[in-house]
Amino acid sequence: MSRTIIDTNFNFPGQLNVYKGKVREVYTLENDVLVMIATDRLSAFDVVMPKGIPYKGQILNQIATKMMADTEDIVPNWLMATPDPNVAIGHACEPFKVEMVIRGYLSGHAAREYKAGKRSLCGVAMPEGMRENDKFPEPIITPATKAEKGDHDEDISREDILKRGIVSEADYTVLENYTRALFQRGTEIAAERGLILVDTKYEFGKTRDGKIVLIDEIHTPDSSRYFYAEGYQDRQDRGEPQKQLSKEFVRQWLIQNGFQGLEGQTVPEMTDEYIDSVSERYIELYENITGTTFEKADISNIHQRISDNVLAYLNK
Repeated sequence: MSRTIIDTNFNFPGQLNVYKGKVREVYTLENDVLVMIATDRLSAFDVVMPKGIPYKGQILNQIATKMMADTEDIVPNWLMATPDPNVAIGHACEPFKVEMVIRGYLSGHAAREYKAGKRSLCGVAMPEGMRENDKFPEPIITPATKAEKGDHDEDISREDILKRGIVSEADYTVLENYTRALFQRGTEIAAERGLILVDTKYEFGKTRDGKIVLIDEIHTPDSSRYFYAEGYQDRQDRGEPQKQLSKEFVRQWLIQNGFQGLEGQTVPEMTDEYIDSVSERYIELYENITGTTFEKADISNIHQRISDNVLAYLNK
């Protein structure tokens, strides 16, 4: 099986600390610089799978990089450079403790809540008479609190965010406006590729000089759900599931093999053949979302490649 990067232990010049998330590892350097490395780890149901997926980190990093370039005219972002296929370098920010989730369609979590009889999500009303995967009259913003390590993100309303002082009203208004602008641009980009951007999440931070910027990933298959536009309405009319473009296929495989991240459950064995098939699916996602052919990076020694490329950039 191809080599993967599932853990890092770099020591860059001026390094202050390291944060290791489920997929990304973030190195904070002096002068408010962050080095973010997208690993090949695969997370589902808040559990990191025991084996990495070849090229997954490269795919997520390069989609996010392209989408930030395609939206920087409407929303400023944290990115300074991408010196390596798996690496993004940018400005250190103080992250807002909310994720800005925006939904154009009644899918996923929103559909499950709707099916349970709820007609309000995060304080936002959902119309009566909708079917799963129907389009909302207007996209709705349904924020979530960013969980501490090991916890699940939780739905929260705009009113509670302001009441609890998580974000000031002035800043939250900016986050809402940026979220709607990004989703509109993402919808237009997806439409050019024959896709529908169903829902997604954005994260924002504030730089030392008080500027609000987009951070983390954007419009990737790990943070977003896409449908194929062709046949969408026919599938809705027939009451059939939509053809999706997201990592939902991994979740479905885990469910079929008796795993949903619940206590006492064991992650099913991921054979080399299955891992290669997941890698191929991620490459398919990349090519559909970006409209370009995926070029595999040299993975004969990923750690050395990353180290050399990051040091070359920092030493400029």
